Amino acid sequence: MTNTNAGSGRRDGLALVLSGGGARAAYQVGVLRAIAERFPDLQISILTGVSAGAINMMYLASHPGPFRQAIEGLDKAWRQLTPRKVYAVRPLDLGRAIFRWIVNMVLRRGPPQPSLHGLMDASPLRGFLAAAMNVDGVQRNIDAGRLRAAALSATRYDTGETITFVQAAPDVPVWERYMRIAVRTRVDVRHLMASASIPLVFPAVKLDDGFYGDGSVRQTAPLAPAIHLGATRIIGVAMRSRTTPAPRAAPSEQYPVAAEVFGLLLHSVFLDTLDADAERLERINTLLRALHDPSGAPGDMRLVNLLLLRPSRDLGGLVRDHAVRLPRMVQLLLSSIGGERTRSSDLLSYLMFQPEYISVLIELGYEDTRKRMPEVERFLS
Repeated sequence: MTNTNAGSGRRDGLALVLSGGGARAAYQVGVLRAIAERFPDLQISILTGVSAGAINMMYLASHPGPFRQAIEGLDKAWRQLTPRKVYAVRPLDLGRAIFRWIVNMVLRRGPPQPSLHGLMDASPLRGFLAAAMNVDGVQRNIDAGRLRAAALSATRYDTGETITFVQAAPDVPVWERYMRIAVRTRVDVRHLMASASIPLVFPAVKLDDGFYGDGSVRQTAPLAPAIHLGATRIIGVAMRSRTTPAPRAAPSEQYPVAAEVFGLLLHSVFLDTLDADAERLERINTLLRALHDPSGAPGDMRLVNLLLLRPSRDLGGLVRDHAVRLPRMVQLLLSSIGGERTRSSDLLSYLMFQPEYISVLIELGYEDTRKRMPEVERFLS
């Protein structure tokens, strides 16, 4: 493995793994901004991501400039976001779908073919991504040797498989595991939209072989794509904080509302798998280090060092001061499922593409990473 002096240069085998989390992924921008400040010309050979993390990853993979310049552009793009640039609620479409369903059930015609494919329309996000990045730059960076591989994952609805779309140098392998398949392709905005389409919230995206949704849904091993692509060191950005547990509260007498349940489900999809996979990786590393000769490990097992960066505070708890700034129709929709409860802030945090909230997350990611910079420097140098 080739290492260069701190602050510049390519590091072969170095990977960046970015998980999903809707608006929470703004935290990743702050983390990367702090790293870019210290390592402005850093070249990361392998970039992987899923959902909103896939969008951040593709921006970096397609950018023609040095690392710090790419992060500055990504920071600017995030700060320009508003809820209306990401999604729209179409009340007439929602009303028509409900009316047709009631009429068909009353007349006993059976349920109609679904005319509503998601609670929210994600076409504003598609337009924003098309304007914000030129995905053709991924191949140019690969051809120039600045990038080995870029990969993002999506869930194929008809089979339930996690499909990882890989754009990489010709010698980079693809793989097939149980319910996890890698496909070599030229990634475009359609793949990004598929990876970020939260089920039920956003419509599924039609690709060549079927309909796809958010890649976090069944991705049980988010570090695996980077390892398959040849990573020997991984920087991962988690979305869950590890704060001291609060004293156990008295049991609540209130029945959990739909917004609370939905927020818990999104946590299980976006927050839990990266931490669980990191624990598996550390156990394997411990086993390999215990061997007299780790190079003699079975199969393609090898030591993979991991630096996992995470929030110092609960990102959901930061959303409460901004909920009233959501578009009126979104507020009404969330209110109908109990979104006004304090414990529903976790769900709100995934949809809060509000400049004030995004700015708070970016700055928190920056400060958290600055505090861990000695650890980052040791890992990269």
